[in-house]
Amino acid sequence: MSDDPIPSLTQALLDAARQAGADAADALVTAGTSLSIDVRDGRLEQAERSEGIELGLRVLIGRRQACVSASDSRPETLAEMAGRAVAMAREAPEDATVGLADPSDLARNRDAGFLELADPSPEPDPAALEDDARRAEAAALSVPGVAQVQSASAGYGHRRMMLAASNGFSGSYARTSRSTSCVAISGEGSGMERDWCAESRTFQSELPSADEIGRIAGARAAALAGARRPKSGAFPVLFDERVAASLIGHLLSAINGTAIVRGASWARDLIGRDVLPAELSLIEEPHRPRIAGSRPFDSEGLATTRRALVENGVLTGWVLDLASARKLGLSSTGNAVRPVSGPPSPAAGNVTLSPGALDRDALIAEMGTGLLVTSLIGSTINPTTGDYSRGASGFWVENGRIAYPVNECTIAGHLPEMLRRLQPANDARDHLSRRVPSLLVEGMTLAGA
Repeated sequence: MSDDPIPSLTQALLDAARQAGADAADALVTAGTSLSIDVRDGRLEQAERSEGIELGLRVLIGRRQACVSASDSRPETLAEMAGRAVAMAREAPEDATVGLADPSDLARNRDAGFLELADPSPEPDPAALEDDARRAEAAALSVPGVAQVQSASAGYGHRRMMLAASNGFSGSYARTSRSTSCVAISGEGSGMERDWCAESRTFQSELPSADEIGRIAGARAAALAGARRPKSGAFPVLFDERVAASLIGHLLSAINGTAIVRGASWARDLIGRDVLPAELSLIEEPHRPRIAGSRPFDSEGLATTRRALVENGVLTGWVLDLASARKLGLSSTGNAVRPVSGPPSPAAGNVTLSPGALDRDALIAEMGTGLLVTSLIGSTINPTTGDYSRGASGFWVENGRIAYPVNECTIAGHLPEMLRRLQPANDARDHLSRRVPSLLVEGMTLAGA
């Protein structure tokens, strides 16, 4: 076996599936290393390192399929995996939408080099990660008003995947990540308030300093000291950039092919209709370099492409894999993802929402009186009706200025209406997979004091 076992393992899985009687098959193999360091009270609290390989096999017998997985790459294990998968597939119900991609539809460009998804720099030394965590904790504790640091962590990960199938597809790429995080607490007893800062980058050299991450976490926690419940009533709500992407996430869930097939989406009849303000578009961009959600092909070997999910406010299509597309009489949009242990399903990757003309402070001034949300807690989201209710904390705004911190409140509305009333700021962070700025929503219901 060569120094890189992944190509040999994927081919061995396909060979085992064929020998066991499968009509078709695909194999997904991932291998990776992760390292994490936690510090508390200036001392090393935990250090973990893991290395491993995971193998997934999907076999098809006619229109029946089954999936198996393992973390043992011995030849006898591969043969046993294939035998079990074929036996399971023979007992599975028929599904006319099951099947691999047509060879003529497979991605032609399978080289992920242009995406720069893996940092060529050496794996960091554990001591360097521990130093980052210590510095983040110390910086947070140096902020006036911070009583303690709940956690300070640093980590690194490297993962390589390869997908191969009996239809002729074979492609692989690697990813890396380097991260630092800190959670700080202000106040004491029942008056304690918690906030955090976490940053992750594909390339280690682009990660902000640990001191800055800790300082931001401390400043955020200190700013929440003395929080109280806000007024109840109907007010504008400004979702800070840190939480604003959750609103777009609800839209992405609503246009996911699985939800549409099941009829369990409030957006099921909205193709060609307004779902955002006319000046806004939501663009899927799978080829942004050094971004966690980028990839050259999807989990069924189809090419990923840039496209407008929403164009000038109008919903243009669904997020589909092959199975959901076939159920709807459509074509896959190249959005298949899959775990090692299961079949593909649709999911959106990188998305960018059109920015506005104003920064967050200008939106605060414009909103007059209302709530700035910096943290969301729990959720009651009805995916069929779009009814929205979440616990929130942040800051009360009076006369266009932040007046005091707030907690223990609930914000509620109706997602379709909320999304059509969005007013974006221009503060989206470019390194995030979901590039979404702060979002102002008029007329939400607040339950506070």
